[in-house]
Amino acid sequence: MKATRLHLLSEEKRLLWHLRTKGAMPRTELALALQVSNSALTKLSHNLISLGLVEERAAADAPARGRPTVPLGIAATGGFAAGATVHKGVLEIALVDFAGGIIALSSEQVGAPDPAEFAGILEQRIHALSVQHRLLGMRFLGIGIGVPGPAMTRMGERWHTVMELPGWRDVPLRRMLDEALGTTVLLENDAKAAALAEYYLNGTVGKAATVVLILLGYGIGAGVIEEGRLVRGEFGGAGEIGRLYPGDAPRPSTLDLLSVLRAAGCPIESVARFDELTDGYADVIERWLDRAAGQLEGLVNGAIAWFDPDDIVFSSPLPEWVVARLAARLNALPLRWPDYRERGQVRVSKLGGSAIALGAALLSIHAATALVHQ
Repeated sequence: MKATRLHLLSEEKRLLWHLRTKGAMPRTELALALQVSNSALTKLSHNLISLGLVEERAAADAPARGRPTVPLGIAATGGFAAGATVHKGVLEIALVDFAGGIIALSSEQVGAPDPAEFAGILEQRIHALSVQHRLLGMRFLGIGIGVPGPAMTRMGERWHTVMELPGWRDVPLRRMLDEALGTTVLLENDAKAAALAEYYLNGTVGKAATVVLILLGYGIGAGVIEEGRLVRGEFGGAGEIGRLYPGDAPRPSTLDLLSVLRAAGCPIESVARFDELTDGYADVIERWLDRAAGQLEGLVNGAIAWFDPDDIVFSSPLPEWVVARLAARLNALPLRWPDYRERGQVRVSKLGGSAIALGAALLSIHAATALVHQ
């Protein structure tokens, strides 16, 4: 499917960003908030309504006399975008609408597809989901991919992808996927994509300026968002916290837990059917959680000191109960939240294993409408 690229003026982005972060509001309130004249606001809103990106909403409380105020809001029908990632043994696909609503989530067991195989499966699934949800004919905003590993270049043409995905590492991945899918694809590190999903879909966008998300996946990584901007660092490697652990020792990750379980005799190879296959290995998981919490304590304290987040969010394709027990262990430790502010929490993302695919789907919407340069 060929993606449509939105070309918006900075003033139009400002209006969209305000509605996205503050919610629907009348034109007069918008004009005051954006510090523009009513006539300028009317022109901006007219353009965005004509593009189908903004819509008029029903007034919550109509006045007894006079003309009712009509709130403006982001139009879900402004378009849709797709996102995908590969966990250990599982392919996740997500579709989201322009307002950030979740249209569809798809999950299926896979092996370790190379980029061409991955693109073939993805194209078929996106088309099937588009037909199922009657999206054909709606503006398609693009495809995002959550890549497990850091970019090797500033522009993200090549990626230092995990060894569990042969054929992905140090190849022109962006070009390969663009050509296979017939459209421009946005690539992002999986932890950063998960942070974007947490920012937009869990209510964070309206209440917290700083998001720190730690992802336990193939390895361990982090995504940081500051005032709507994904923090990438000078070369795109910000959040590559796995390198803080010795290369010859285990690190707290999904693959690490799977390895520990296999060593104990559990016949598990992927995150698929985790609960079923680990029945009887509760003591193994508990011991791993004790060790992982100890490994993560210093890392969490470092995130608190460097970024001063509201909370620290953990995300993983592991079942929520596993990550919740890890978070409980960390919250029981003497974490170094400043004593001059309310103590934060280590909490678990409610998006589960879908966080990366959802964040990848949001990449196109974020790139088109965010105020800051990405």
